[in-house]
Amino acid sequence: MQLLDSIGPNPKVVRMFIAERGVTGIDVQKIDLMGGENRREPYLSKNPAGTLPALVLDDGTVLAEITAICEYLDEIGPAGQSLIGSTPLERAVTRMWTRRIDLGIVEPMTSGFRYSQGMKLFQSRMRLIPQAADDLKALAQEKLAWLETQVGGRPFICGDRLTLADLLLFAFLQFGATVKQPLDPANKGLTAWYERMASRPSAGV
Repeated sequence: MQLLDSIGPNPKVVRMFIAERGVTGIDVQKIDLMGGENRREPYLSKNPAGTLPALVLDDGTVLAEITAICEYLDEIGPAGQSLIGSTPLERAVTRMWTRRIDLGIVEPMTSGFRYSQGMKLFQSRMRLIPQAADDLKALAQEKLAWLETQVGGRPFICGDRLTLADLLLFAFLQFGATVKQPLDPANKGLTAWYERMASRPSAGV
C-alpha cells in the first residue's frame, strides 16, 4: 500500500490512525499541496477529487476520504483494539460522533479558514464565500461549546475507548489553533482531553 500524504489536518488524521492502530507496510509519498500537485496530473488520475490524503492499494484501487481510509485500515490492521468498534453498537457510536464532529466542527472551521486567511491558496481551486467566513467560524465554536456539554467529562469522545472521533477532532483543533480558531479555554473538559491527546506519541506524526 502507498499513502499519498501531505501537510494539513486530513492527512494528519490518517497518520495518527496508522500509528495508533499499529498498521505497518505502508509506503508514504509526499504530495506538494501548497504547490497544487494534487490539482493536476498524474494525481488526478488517482483521485479525481483532488483531495488528500489517498491510499493506493496493492491492486491499484485508490481510497480517498479519511473515514473510508481509516475504516479500511482498521479492518485490515493487526489484532488489537479497533478504533472504530468491535461490536455493532460501538461502531455505530463511533460513526455518530465522527459524523457530528465532521459536519458541526470540521466543515465550518475549514471553510471559515478557506474563505479568509486561506483565500490566496484556494481562490483558484474552488468557489469562495468570504462574507460567510466569520459566521462559519462562529458556528464551529458554538458546536465545540455544545460538544463540551456532551462529552467534556469523558476520557475520550466515545467514552472509555480511543476512536477515530478523537483523532479527527484533535487534528482539526490543532489546525484551528494555527489559523486563529483556537479552542476556547472555557471548554475545560475538552481542553483537558486535548492535552491528553497531545501527550500521545501519535500526536507527533
